[in-house]
Amino acid sequence: MLWPQVALAYVVDLAFGEPGWAPHPVVLIGRLIAYLDKQVFDENLGWAQKRYMGVVVVTFVVGISASVTWGIVYLATLLNGIAGFVVSILLISTTIATRGLMDSARDVAMSLAKNDLAEAREKVGRIVGRDTENMKRRDVVRATIESVAENSVDGVIAPIIYALIGGAPLAMAYKAVNTLDSMIGYKNERYIDFGWAAAKFDDMVNYIPARISVLILAIAALLVRKDALKAIRTAIRDGRNHASPNSGLPEATVAGAFGLKLGGTNYYDGVPRESGFIGDGKGAITEKNINEVIWLIFVASAVTLLLSRAIIFGLNYFGVVR
Repeated sequence: MLWPQVALAYVVDLAFGEPGWAPHPVVLIGRLIAYLDKQVFDENLGWAQKRYMGVVVVTFVVGISASVTWGIVYLATLLNGIAGFVVSILLISTTIATRGLMDSARDVAMSLAKNDLAEAREKVGRIVGRDTENMKRRDVVRATIESVAENSVDGVIAPIIYALIGGAPLAMAYKAVNTLDSMIGYKNERYIDFGWAAAKFDDMVNYIPARISVLILAIAALLVRKDALKAIRTAIRDGRNHASPNSGLPEATVAGAFGLKLGGTNYYDGVPRESGFIGDGKGAITEKNINEVIWLIFVASAVTLLLSRAIIFGLNYFGVVR
């Protein structure tokens, strides 16, 4: 059964986050993608050829990530059953980012609390892809909350789900897809075709987890005494007001739970990009809201784990799986 491994991996991530003394698998995946990008991309290719090469890169990176992870766990298990169990836990823990997500957002909130807007802009720039150098205080808060809400899926909920289905290899394959999207899945002149497969595949693997996140975040909202019903209603109403088919759902759920208004104008390389508004909050949003959302995401991560255990127990009880 994979649940004990995933549960322990979740605890390891909460306790240690991302240790700086060890090479992180996602960093290694990123280096592989950067290398392939330089070697394979050719601006003289036609759009169809660029898409084909993008598919090749995605297939290779995801396949290598899953295969190497499987091989490491397999060799460790041959050495010793306990060693295989421990290695699997450690590898799965690198795909879960609850601690890192919470810490990054908390750092921004701390800078805002001491009225250091320049520092807050620099810190939020580490977790968002938009321009941050000219952000106002409200924009920094909004960007942080949107990032935390969006990454509650690909940094917490989805890795847990995929690890429960296929252990460390599938969880690592999922993180490879995320990393591909974050590096080459842009709709700019260079990557609009070459990164097409990466962006589409990321949309596919997050489609179900993003929709599950609405229920999980709503349950978490109920547990922290926020408006769970409004969270669900806002997700249904505003979840599509986003360029991504998935990111708007967790953002809208969070916005509804706390009565916030997210979305609007963001700048990318100096170019404004409009998105629909999410939520109908009318008051100011502050660093207090960031801390509230951090707590919500922590509760949601625990709900994901406990809910999955309840589902597995039910399936076992009724003989669906053994």
